[in-house]
Amino acid sequence: MSDTRTAPPPVATARPSSPPFTGRSVLAVWRRRRLARSWPAVLSWLVLVALVLVAVVGPLLVQADPLRQTSSSLLPMGSSGHLFGTDDLGRDELARLVHGARPLLLVAFAATALAAVVGTGIGLVAGYAGGVVEQVLMRIVDLALAFPSILLVILLVAAAGPGTVSLVFGIGVSLAPGLARLARALTAREAAHDYVVAAKLGGTRTSRVLARELLPNIAGPMLAQVVMTLSIAAGFAAGLSYLGLGIQPPQPDWGYMVQAGQEFLYTAPRLVVLPATFTLLFVVACNFVGDDLRDALDVRGPA
Repeated sequence: MSDTRTAPPPVATARPSSPPFTGRSVLAVWRRRRLARSWPAVLSWLVLVALVLVAVVGPLLVQADPLRQTSSSLLPMGSSGHLFGTDDLGRDELARLVHGARPLLLVAFAATALAAVVGTGIGLVAGYAGGVVEQVLMRIVDLALAFPSILLVILLVAAAGPGTVSLVFGIGVSLAPGLARLARALTAREAAHDYVVAAKLGGTRTSRVLARELLPNIAGPMLAQVVMTLSIAAGFAAGLSYLGLGIQPPQPDWGYMVQAGQEFLYTAPRLVVLPATFTLLFVVACNFVGDDLRDALDVRGPA
């Protein structure tokens, strides 16, 4: 008698889930994906690097004193010894442009770093803790976002007094809420994944979960947004210097140079056009570079 029994059907096994994204994955993604894949991105990277180099090493290469006043006022561009001419006080315009890049970019980078640390920290804690902690922190963030950013910056800087330190503090605090909201959304999404739940059930300390599990996973989108925030910080710094609340004269600064040169807008427009153009180039380059970083570091996108 033949055996009519049939073999049991195969048991379906779950497909192994992809490993969680960790800090080491960033290097792999960076190798697979190429930055600056379009000509606007290439041009933006070149402009951004060039302006940073001007701010860092430019003052070492330009020998003219940006504060030295001479009788050769309002010399046109191409004058002997003054490539970009002189301003109304006879100061070399090229030297003032080069020396004016450092304070503006220093304020922009420092304020953005402050906003990134504060905003990312608040967003991580709120997104991971949830409940009452999240509600309290995010209501504070919403209250800060209810104020127009430029108005909040002016209030903070005016309360602390004009100067570099108050400028960094005011801009950093005003930009932190936007980064905090993004960090909370990214953290809440990642906190629901199995690797975070497993770390919590395994007794991993909260600080270690935040630093080792969650932060590397939100680093890509946050980095792109931080670079875009850098453009806003530079615009705020230049605008406040224009209003007299930022970097104080006689130290050259692109924002203050626009304000000082507007009196000669029709007779010597370069005094306004040149610093305003350099500020605009930096702002636009930061936005395009941020977009490029977002595409390159999006590990969940198509390869």
